[in-house]
Amino acid sequence: MRQFLNRSAPPHIITLVLMAGLAALSLNIFLPSLPGMADYFGVEYSFMQLSVSAYLAVSALLQLLVGPISDRFGRRKVALAVLGLFLLATLGTLAAPTAEVFMAFRLVQAVVATNFVISRAVVRDMVPADEAASMIGYVTMGMSLVPMIGPVIGGALDEAFGWRANFTLLAALGLLVTALVWADLGETTRAGGVGFAAQLQSYPALLQSQRFWGYSLSAAFASGLFFAYLGGAPFVGTTVYHLSPSQLGYYFALPAMGYAIGNFISGRFASRVGIDRMVLAGTLTATLALVVAVVANLAGVAHPLMFFAMVGVTGLGNGLALPSANAGMMSVRPELAGTASGLGATLTVGGGAGLAALSGALLSPESGALPLVLLMFASSLASVGAIGWVFWRRRQLGI
Repeated sequence: MRQFLNRSAPPHIITLVLMAGLAALSLNIFLPSLPGMADYFGVEYSFMQLSVSAYLAVSALLQLLVGPISDRFGRRKVALAVLGLFLLATLGTLAAPTAEVFMAFRLVQAVVATNFVISRAVVRDMVPADEAASMIGYVTMGMSLVPMIGPVIGGALDEAFGWRANFTLLAALGLLVTALVWADLGETTRAGGVGFAAQLQSYPALLQSQRFWGYSLSAAFASGLFFAYLGGAPFVGTTVYHLSPSQLGYYFALPAMGYAIGNFISGRFASRVGIDRMVLAGTLTATLALVVAVVANLAGVAHPLMFFAMVGVTGLGNGLALPSANAGMMSVRPELAGTASGLGATLTVGGGAGLAALSGALLSPESGALPLVLLMFASSLASVGAIGWVFWRRRQLGI
């Protein structure tokens, strides 16, 4: 049993959950407010939607950098620096007088997304690959409970106090998580970290590994369907299904609920089933749910419960697949767990940013939800292909 609030030892799982949970909450708590924020600032919805897609693009770049930096300087120092920048940026969003100023601070807020990379790398520092998949499953299960209720709280806060209440809550929670990390997150990298020169020498082995790319691309495309959903679902909910912010917040809980269930199953069984089969099971589950959603749309079944319930099942699939895919990509070169986690996250979030922007561009009041559902299906199908490549390579190599 790991000691809690002892920064001379590895962190408690609660600390890792809350680090990643704050990053998830920052992404989605204000989604029900986006249409109203566009009206408040007097800009088009497409501009405010950049607070999701551009946020993801910036966080992709930052996650590429933070992995090697945390391998070199240690997880603890980098995590505390990230949280300090996040707090300053959140205060900036609250004081923003225009949409442009808000957007600038919002993009700086993206630094908190690197806590995904750091928390996963900490887990891989502590335990071997199959056990890491289980532990990451438990971490992300706990983390998913936060964004499950985030849009619900965000929608209620928006209706009661306005959109700034969401960012006030983020500032308060950021302070709490910073204090917890300071008190509990012990350093998990080996003494001195891995120097940048040594990292560069190890990069070819990482980048030439087809297993690394198979796991990374499967994670990226599986996550891509969710990022496309984040970019388009606020528009679909308000314009196509005519939901209020609070109603939209409740529907947003369904995918997170499915994700939490999938993470729980992953935590229980990944070490016994094996990471490859867990990824395949998860990606197939998500893809089949989207087949149902496509057929329902083509048949004229246009109801928010059908749309959001099927996205909830894709959340279940991602909850099964992503912990094992993330553990797999970091198992190729364990001493570069941060670098592998960062590169994988960059592929995931960078691709997600493009899909989020594309989903916003494809949708219109006349189109309904179908373009978004088709985009999500295509991304999910690609995730099945990527993990299928890993199986095929294993058969070729006889492993």
